[in-house]
Amino acid sequence: MTPVFVDTSAILALLVADDPNHAAANRAFARARRGDAEFVTTSYVLVETFALLGRRLGQAAAQRFRKELAPLFSVRWVDEPLHEEGLDLLEKDERRNLSLVDAVSFAAARERGLDVVFAFDQHFVEAGFRLLSHRRPRPSPGRGGGEEG
Repeated sequence: MTPVFVDTSAILALLVADDPNHAAANRAFARARRGDAEFVTTSYVLVETFALLGRRLGQAAAQRFRKELAPLFSVRWVDEPLHEEGLDLLEKDERRNLSLVDAVSFAAARERGLDVVFAFDQHFVEAGFRLLSHRRPRPSPGRGGGEEG
């Protein structure tokens, strides 16, 4: 299996029909599943996804995600050392409006030696990761404060 890190931006693109990357996300996800990808994410990405789905689409959508999509992911539960590594990344890179979720995602992906991510977030490209999708990532407006990515 080829491990691929999954970001909130990709999950939302998969599940939100009017997301600008919805079609690209579905194509990339289907291609990765046919290729026997192992989808890896963190508990922080799951928390962020549940919060955004609940706020944008309602709790029924969040529960559908829990039952239908979340079980496909291998989850790296964030412990204190990984959390601290994410905080260190935030401190080192003040020029980007990076969220703690993204910083922890970078650290978790690097911890596993992953360089491919399923994301539509420019921060992953800026951090040196390759995107699973060939579509260009969109800038994420309103980063931080619980926003996606």
